[in-house]
Amino acid sequence: MCGTRSADCAVFRSADDLPDTVAPLFASAGSIFSTQAWWRTVGSHAMPEGAEARFLVCRTAEATGLFPLLFSRGDGLRAFTTPYTCEYAPLIGGPAVFETFGRYCRGHGVVRLDAIPGEWPHWDALARGLRAAGLVPRRFDHFGNWYEDVSGLGWAGYLSARPGALRETIRRRLRRAEQRVDARFSVVTGSEGLEQAIASFETVYASSWKEPEPFPAFNAALMRAAAGLGILRLGVWSIADTAVAAQFWIVEHGRATVLKLAHDETHKALSPGTVLTALMLRHILDHEAIREIDFGRGDDPYKQGWASQRRQREGVLIVNPRGIVGLVALARHDLGQLRRRLRLPKLA
Repeated sequence: MCGTRSADCAVFRSADDLPDTVAPLFASAGSIFSTQAWWRTVGSHAMPEGAEARFLVCRTAEATGLFPLLFSRGDGLRAFTTPYTCEYAPLIGGPAVFETFGRYCRGHGVVRLDAIPGEWPHWDALARGLRAAGLVPRRFDHFGNWYEDVSGLGWAGYLSARPGALRETIRRRLRRAEQRVDARFSVVTGSEGLEQAIASFETVYASSWKEPEPFPAFNAALMRAAAGLGILRLGVWSIADTAVAAQFWIVEHGRATVLKLAHDETHKALSPGTVLTALMLRHILDHEAIREIDFGRGDDPYKQGWASQRRQREGVLIVNPRGIVGLVALARHDLGQLRRRLRLPKLA
């Protein structure tokens, strides 16, 4: 249902309420993070308290654009991103929609978009459109994303490119794991065996070093959604029918992305995390048409052995300089950028 409407923009409260005119935008989505299945799952299982979804559809004579947003009294208007979002980008039918989007943003002192790939092709068009609408854009670094180009490589080729120490560790741990008669490796991709695999994942996660999830029902819901789309790869490594490691991967459009991984700390001596990562990568590289391995959000040190390339996820503050809220945000951002360049300490 449409909540509000301006001359060029309409706001919808749910991804299921969006008009048919945005269907071509979803059809061109490059990852699960830009699909209706993603927004539906996030909206049902990972909504911040007090926030409401605003799916903003902007139209011009030439193009349509979709901007999934969140609004709350505390945070104002921002991108519809969560701790689970690995990348975010508006779905754009043409660059003209950015000025229309900017005119909508003028009603807010500051709008924050984040988790956008640094290589997103519309950065310049976004900045031009926002400035034409009288706004000031300020880009910032959000988080790192480690990945590896594996075009044309199987497991053997990928392994040979790992750092020497890690390569030998993987070989020793795999050899030891495969000598165990009570060890079992399984990968669930669809509905068959899914609920048991989800239960194993949840049990392992609860016994791991991981902090409790901010939205406990989200992972299982996304696994079910991904299974329905045929892109789930849920791996479990078990010892004597006890799951000791579990990993949740998405495989789509030639890219394999690990979203969650955990192992039971009581079996740490078996290196279950290393073993399952190796088993999953071997399975994916030797059985799927993959050109890239993606290790998701953040610069966790372990990722730098499994992947050698890093790219930046970025954000942009969209500031209306004609109000006190916008002016304060602009001054705070610019001062922070200057401090980082000069390596000055933060003010108390």
